[in-house]
Amino acid sequence: MTPLPRRLYAIAAIVLAAVIFVAINIAADTLLTTERLDLTENGVYTLAAGTKHIIADLKEPITLRFFYTKKVGAGYPQTNAYAKRVRDLLEEYVARSNGKIIFQEIDPEPFTPEEDEATANGLTGTPTETGDNVYFGLVGTNTIDGKEVIPYFSDERETYLEYDISSLIYRLSTPKKPELGIISGLPLDTGAGGMQAAMQGQARPYVIYEQLAQSYSTKMLDPGFVSIPSDVDVLMIVDPAPMTPQQLYAIDQFVLKGGRALVFVDPLSEIASAGGGLGGEGGGPSSSDLPSLFRAWGVAYDPTKVIADEALAQLVQTQSSPRAAYPVWLKVGAKNFASKDQVTANLQVLNLASAGALSPIKGATTTFEPLVWSSNEASLLEAALVKNTTQPQELLAEIQPTGKNYVISARISGPAKTSFPSGSPLSAADAAKAPPEIKASNGPINLIVMADTDIFNDDFWVRVDNLYGKRIAAPFADNAAFVLNAVQNLLGSNDLISLRTRATNNRPFTRVQKLQVKAQAEFQQQADMLSQQLKDTEARLRALEQGGASGDQQSGATSLSPEQQAEIEKFKSELAQTRTRLRDVQHNLRKDIDALGAVLAFINIALMPLIVAGVAITLAVLRRRRRARAISM
Repeated sequence: MTPLPRRLYAIAAIVLAAVIFVAINIAADTLLTTERLDLTENGVYTLAAGTKHIIADLKEPITLRFFYTKKVGAGYPQTNAYAKRVRDLLEEYVARSNGKIIFQEIDPEPFTPEEDEATANGLTGTPTETGDNVYFGLVGTNTIDGKEVIPYFSDERETYLEYDISSLIYRLSTPKKPELGIISGLPLDTGAGGMQAAMQGQARPYVIYEQLAQSYSTKMLDPGFVSIPSDVDVLMIVDPAPMTPQQLYAIDQFVLKGGRALVFVDPLSEIASAGGGLGGEGGGPSSSDLPSLFRAWGVAYDPTKVIADEALAQLVQTQSSPRAAYPVWLKVGAKNFASKDQVTANLQVLNLASAGALSPIKGATTTFEPLVWSSNEASLLEAALVKNTTQPQELLAEIQPTGKNYVISARISGPAKTSFPSGSPLSAADAAKAPPEIKASNGPINLIVMADTDIFNDDFWVRVDNLYGKRIAAPFADNAAFVLNAVQNLLGSNDLISLRTRATNNRPFTRVQKLQVKAQAEFQQQADMLSQQLKDTEARLRALEQGGASGDQQSGATSLSPEQQAEIEKFKSELAQTRTRLRDVQHNLRKDIDALGAVLAFINIALMPLIVAGVAITLAVLRRRRRARAISM
């Protein structure tokens, strides 16, 4: 038998390889629909443990209806790719639910009943150039007529996709929401405009409050409250105004009975000072404290001291400088969080402002566990000094690092006694109606305290856009995650925590930040001096020119003497030189960063392709030599 040519063998091998490749892809697509290999650093494409627990705990079926306008959306590759990811993720939820999640995909084409259904369910259609709308949202329902909606899957919340879907399912699976009682000196539910804005229909609740209201039944306690409602599961106290003894007693008894509390105080609440107080006007009380309760709980706190931290200072824009380190606005990173506590374990960054310091009282019966703290390059400044100082450089000059980490937030637990050892402050009539007084807790109290209220300030942690009447929140820090994690943890449930805390995949350019701080320290003083010199020279030049121009207005001639004209020319020359020097200094502020960018660009654009090409050429040469050696043998 004549052997087949080698070329025919090669062609047959290629065809067989192609058939096997297609067969493997078909088999994988059919059999491995829920299997994934996630090689990302933080496992962002793997379902979190919280999601798996939520799905496993479903008692009743939940229906998820995914609305996406396929034909119109196909013209927008980014939207189409995102829709595929949403669909794949929803199918993974279904595959893991053992039939408890029913998935329906609906294509609401223009002028169809499906489009009317999408509109009726509150979905937001995004107009296109053709005039047609793209619907891209989710409607979830349970068996007792509960309904939750994601109006539109915005690109800005893509990193929060799993959290948004899982929290929707969680809300549907727990129709009775836990009760969150709120005592607040800030208008969390109406926004910075306060009640006046709410009466005018212009209320803009703080985003953290909006997110709390989605998961819990929020109850704002009246400023004149005298008791804590019995159905409150968690009490949240934010920037409290001075309270009466009766109100402090109500909180004291709530905590001693086993009630959980989340407390936010502040030595200098910038959100309140800027107009976030209940009156909606600036200049309101900017400091808050609960001294008698804190003593009973074993917490020391000085409402006149603010943490200033060189290492955690945020870079801000000022009139005298494009970027300046502001040491009382803190960007707290992962190494300053308690890594083993559910509330802070996976946080990436918190943006805080003018925070205070907490510490344990010596001899307290409670346990003080730090959750968030400063760096060891910090010191405490007087709140009055911080409030009246406008230049970041002046505050930096006041810092004398103590080498100590100041605690900003802590968990307080363990046995505690009442803050009213002499007896109830209630009148005899009110005391007769009230439950018996508790002198000491039956079990451990459970509190989380933070010495900052600016964590609620939207400007510090979230971008809010208006998408066709719907507010879309795109966080750039974990401020909301901290608050929601704390409430969830105090309730005893941690399922959603792993989702919130992994949502913000913030990977800051730490090398660039260090270069900015270094450049700031080296060149900022020189830049400030040149800026002032420039202003002085311009002022003297204007004075000379105006003096000469006003000399003889009728004839149109100037009254400048030759000496004055020479002085003006000298000032103009000095002005040009100062501007040149200032540009050089400003260039120095960025030269190291620009150099780093050039190196990275070279590595990505040129070096890597060159390395790949070099490896390919080397392999080709080695293969040719091997072949030549085999032929010669």
